[in-house]
Amino acid sequence: MTKTVVVGMSGGVDSSVSALLLKNLGYNVIGLFMKNWEEEGPCPAAKDFEDVVKVCETLQIPYYNVNFVQEYRESVFAQFLADYQAGLTPNPDVLCNREIKFKVFLEKALSLGADYLATGHYCQLDPDGRLLRGKDPDKDQSYFLHAVKREAFQKVLFPIGHLLKQEVRALARDAGLATASKKDSTGICFIGKRDFKPFLSQFLGTKPGPFKTLAGQVVGQHDGAAFYTLGQRKGMGLGGEGDAWYVVAKDLPSNTVFVERGADHPALFCKELQTQNLSWVDREPAFPLRCTAKVRYRQTDTPCTLHSDGHVLFDEPQRAVTPGQSIVFYQGEYCLGGGIIK
Repeated sequence: MTKTVVVGMSGGVDSSVSALLLKNLGYNVIGLFMKNWEEEGPCPAAKDFEDVVKVCETLQIPYYNVNFVQEYRESVFAQFLADYQAGLTPNPDVLCNREIKFKVFLEKALSLGADYLATGHYCQLDPDGRLLRGKDPDKDQSYFLHAVKREAFQKVLFPIGHLLKQEVRALARDAGLATASKKDSTGICFIGKRDFKPFLSQFLGTKPGPFKTLAGQVVGQHDGAAFYTLGQRKGMGLGGEGDAWYVVAKDLPSNTVFVERGADHPALFCKELQTQNLSWVDREPAFPLRCTAKVRYRQTDTPCTLHSDGHVLFDEPQRAVTPGQSIVFYQGEYCLGGGIIK
């Protein structure tokens, strides 16, 4: 009996080729576009859906769209705002994958009679449903999927995880897909390429405060400590002779952003951190755990030791470790899970 797969179609080349490959493998493929964000004026989602329609018509597969705007606001965006108000720098893509794409979207796909949900993520699964890195090291997205449980992956396919990005684009060109040359989406999932600070200020407002050095010298004024993140260099309006200024710390109670000059200032580095909300793809490992970790997407893995209380000790100092971001743990090609940097 032919298996049915719902492909999460984003309007990009990755999900387009995922649908192409599955159809070529003989699956009964259905395209499903998910809308997560509502706004006035020209909406990028409308253009993305137009591309979904073009691709699905080329592949001669049915397509539908589903609206998860309310679920997204309640499960992802509300937490995103709360984290920023608390002075953190959250990563909503991690929460979106756990709460939306591989929960309510997966449930929707299965309710349509599908055997699987497929997405265009660059990652892979082993035969037991454990999460592996994607083959393309520049596109590997296992970092963003570390909070999804193995049980959900039992009903998921990642058709392009074994391919390089250039191979995906070549397949799209050969098949005449409208998205073959479409640029990759960038930025936070619902914000895209827009200017981040004006967007966030709509919800948080502005609260001017001082830029200070660690010695206490005031060197400028900012619009609100919540808008700045550790390691940030641009967008502060600080100049003068010498090396560039970098954010090295924040103090929310006094609304102070601390800055120092130089990309290699000692205040930007640390050898340990505390993590919370640890989540494991499969089962909790034995502690202490020797593994590698990433404290940001596309960072090269670094060796570390994780203890049962969430304390992480790195073999080498790490730069701009940022509270609110995810730390994700690996053993070889396996993504074990991760937590939130506290």
